[in-house]
Amino acid sequence: MSKIQEIQQAVEFGKKKIIKGLIEEALAEGCQAIDILNQGMIEAMSIVGEKFKAGEIYVPEMLVAARAMKEGVEIIKPHLLSDQNTVAGKFIIGTVEGDLHDIGKNLVAMMIESAGFTVIDLGVDVAPEKFIEAIKANPDCRLVGLSALLTTTMPALNKAVAAIIEAGLKSQVKIMVGGAPISQEFADKIGADGFAADAASAASIAKELVAS
Repeated sequence: MSKIQEIQQAVEFGKKKIIKGLIEEALAEGCQAIDILNQGMIEAMSIVGEKFKAGEIYVPEMLVAARAMKEGVEIIKPHLLSDQNTVAGKFIIGTVEGDLHDIGKNLVAMMIESAGFTVIDLGVDVAPEKFIEAIKANPDCRLVGLSALLTTTMPALNKAVAAIIEAGLKSQVKIMVGGAPISQEFADKIGADGFAADAASAASIAKELVAS
């Protein structure tokens, strides 16, 4: 079993105490930080998510896996950032009003940061006004990401995108959306510029939006 596979298993089964050592060993063996993140930790959380959907595991198991993932992310973060030679710009991100989920949003923020962006994380349950305030406070920001994990908060996502557009900020920022119930069709319908189906693709989409 490779070190990345060991990391994947450690995250999947919530073995938080051994994550640091495994990541350090993987880096020492020459594994790339981005591969450890993608193939090790993000893949593990995908497996956990599928098991949860299938009823094979429950909330407690999911939470311990998420804690192990968070620990791993903190360890790998400096190595991801050191791989970047340029700063791609600022990226404002937040989970929309009424939604308290942050695991997916945090993964996207991590991927975006690893791609060279300076991330401004507004957290969860973010009202449209807060997104607007943050955009205005960072006139050099060119991209904003909005996350919704619940079907019930899809209207809040629509409302936030509409508020940013109505505030006349579309000339400054491109809007990227994502989350479990969101689709490309919904993103197009509400006027978003981009849609990321998962954290792994978020960084490349962000770069494409900034370059366009």
